[in-house]
Amino acid sequence: MAACVLCRRVPRRCYLPLLRRKSTRTQYAQVSQEDNQERRTVSLECQETSVQGGYKLYYSPSSYYSVCNPAATRSQTDNEDDEGISVYAPSYWQRSNRYSVSCSRNLSSSKNTLLDLAFNKESQQEAPSASAYCRKPTPPEVKVDTRAFLKCRPEYASMALYLSHRPSHIEWREGMSLLQKVTVLKGNMKPSDVSEFLGELSRLHPDRISLLRSDQRFTMLLRYAVEHLRLFTHSQLLQVLQAFVWLDVPSSHTVLGLLEEELSSRADQMSLHQLLLAADLWRCVGRQVPRFLRHLYQSVHQYIKQVGAAELVLLLYIMGEGRRCPKDLIHPIEQLLMQKLHQLHPEEVGTICLGLFKSQTSLSGAAVTHIVDVAHSLVEEMSDFAIVNVLKFLRFSYLYHRAWLEAMAREVPRRAQKMGVQGLMHVALACSALHCKDDKILMAIAENVPSLVPHCRSKDSCKLLWAFGTLGFLPAQCPSFYSSLTESLRQRKAEFQQYPGHLLTGLLGLAFVSQFPEDLIELALSPEFVKLALKSTQLELKKDLFTLDRAVALELPQWAGPRLSSELREEVEAMLWKFAESDVCQKTEVLEAESVLRDMLGGERFVHKRMILPHTRSIDLEVHLDSSGQPVPVNPASEKDLVLPEDTLSKLPSHQSWEGMEIGVSVTDELLAQITNSSNAAGSFTESASFKPTSLHQVQPEEGWGLFDAGLALSSDLTKALITPKSIGSAPQNANGIVKLAIQVSSRNHYCYHSDQLLGLHAMKRRQLKLAGYRVVELRHREWSPMLRKSRAEKMAYLHCKVYNTLE
Repeated sequence: MAACVLCRRVPRRCYLPLLRRKSTRTQYAQVSQEDNQERRTVSLECQETSVQGGYKLYYSPSSYYSVCNPAATRSQTDNEDDEGISVYAPSYWQRSNRYSVSCSRNLSSSKNTLLDLAFNKESQQEAPSASAYCRKPTPPEVKVDTRAFLKCRPEYASMALYLSHRPSHIEWREGMSLLQKVTVLKGNMKPSDVSEFLGELSRLHPDRISLLRSDQRFTMLLRYAVEHLRLFTHSQLLQVLQAFVWLDVPSSHTVLGLLEEELSSRADQMSLHQLLLAADLWRCVGRQVPRFLRHLYQSVHQYIKQVGAAELVLLLYIMGEGRRCPKDLIHPIEQLLMQKLHQLHPEEVGTICLGLFKSQTSLSGAAVTHIVDVAHSLVEEMSDFAIVNVLKFLRFSYLYHRAWLEAMAREVPRRAQKMGVQGLMHVALACSALHCKDDKILMAIAENVPSLVPHCRSKDSCKLLWAFGTLGFLPAQCPSFYSSLTESLRQRKAEFQQYPGHLLTGLLGLAFVSQFPEDLIELALSPEFVKLALKSTQLELKKDLFTLDRAVALELPQWAGPRLSSELREEVEAMLWKFAESDVCQKTEVLEAESVLRDMLGGERFVHKRMILPHTRSIDLEVHLDSSGQPVPVNPASEKDLVLPEDTLSKLPSHQSWEGMEIGVSVTDELLAQITNSSNAAGSFTESASFKPTSLHQVQPEEGWGLFDAGLALSSDLTKALITPKSIGSAPQNANGIVKLAIQVSSRNHYCYHSDQLLGLHAMKRRQLKLAGYRVVELRHREWSPMLRKSRAEKMAYLHCKVYNTLE
């Protein structure tokens, strides 16, 4: 900080006049009474001001300037909703200001801080951009009123500020007259005078506001505002804060910090409506006030009976903008929502969904369903913005609401042309998160996005690519979609220096659908970019870099560009395996499949549980078979079970031996024929069965439990058939005649909802396993999950069929 204050405590009231008299080498620009006369900038070049008693203030006025546009800040921050902003971290609209004036609470007099106000001005010099890497932001092509809910009820007038209803303007001469009164009254001003003057001056035309803020008499008025802070009534304090909204006072201005302190100290004495109004005004100013918000949230318990529909909606809006909902408020909020939900207007429903999404508030599944039920009943009356907010909430809650998504299949194609690129991006992200592949929705987005590319931020382009790649939307379905977004990434390469994660997100989305733009990949894997990505403190990008690197190695064998270092690859691979060992490897369905395969093939040496392709972040059960169908040892870590498969039966422990086990099992004609390659055996077998079995390959999820309902004692011939391998037929083999199988235990989360379409990462893995020379054997969750409660013999019969049928 350029200003350094060294002080000795002295009686406070003696020094303000003295400071004024002792200030030296300060020039003031005279205020013109002419409307069209341009003002000169104030030059404050005093390097040191001395006062009696050794009190010295050192400062460098030229160091202080603002690069923040408050109006633009409010518009942008209302639309920022993906990345949660911690209330304890500096808000992003303050980070762009390289300098800030801070106040020490140790100073005995507020007047010591008042001197800062004289120098906390916007410089007339051109301020540098916040980041050397950023382009000028592209203006949105669709204007969205993020506070439209305030028009739903007259009750909001006492609790919130209508930014679209600016007070009627006063003439410049009237404003100059008010400033002249300030110079006349000086120390005789009352708190009511200060709040009234600020309120009147805030009615000046917006074009004149910057001129007003550079006037020394306005600075004097701010000094008196701070001097009277403790004398203001609650209403006067709120009037002053509201005036600062219209006056576009920068959010980092010292006077706002002092005002925040005063309001926080009075929070316990204020009514619920006053607290809500103050919180909303802080939002309009663009300043993060976590301390004040904590007081507001604590007061909700006290005023819980006064919380009506309007109060609840505004409270959730404020929580969303503050990015936090205290845990002790979640239950009361949920109860109030269930009581007031049917009283809400369509825009208010959208607002509560956005507030819950931004504040990351997890409600019960029943509550989420109820909220979306109400939204569904109002969907035709909701704005595009409100609909997108409901989708964001569903995305956060991971709730697949069939009726709402069916409504989206009607509404999105109808509204897509007017939704804007950010709205379309959030629709696509919601579909991706919910694994909902609806071609009507996706095609409507894909057809409209190419024309909106000039308005795409890098974030929009990359997340659209990720969402469509995850859902397996192929380039052939809409060729211009992927090509236009890929070109937009090239045009915005500079932005990735500030947001490296965006580029990796987009490239992985493209990789899912076999798209590999080599120039962008070369950038992403370059040593400079990798170093930049690894420095990111907000995101863990190592895994994404590793996934991209290994995908390139498999799918672009001719690739001669940069690659990750072997050290980094080994580090990430070890990290992924450590997680897999503690999570996926311990799942019941995986452990059971591994155990049964070992029994069927002859021991641990023949089944290797590992990540064949670590960059795909999932495991496989690897099995090798020779040309005669005999299992080949594949697990180097195991030194047990050297017994050949044909000797397995006699060597199994008594509780695992199939002979003598009276296990009830039914096997279909088709299954028996597949296992024994003998139609006669199948015929004799079915004669003893008292039912007509169903083909294994036609089993539906709900029919799984009926698959092996009838009883049959296994004969020694059938037992031998189940453990005897078949020839591998036309299955692909390596140079040694070995067939490599990757047995996957899939889950519902590997597929689009109610579909056989694999999600992007898993489709890429399936494709790359084949490139690596593996034959994939999938144990579908709807087949294998019902089998988990069946006998060992039934599981072995199922796996025998899956493994050897794959080889034909």
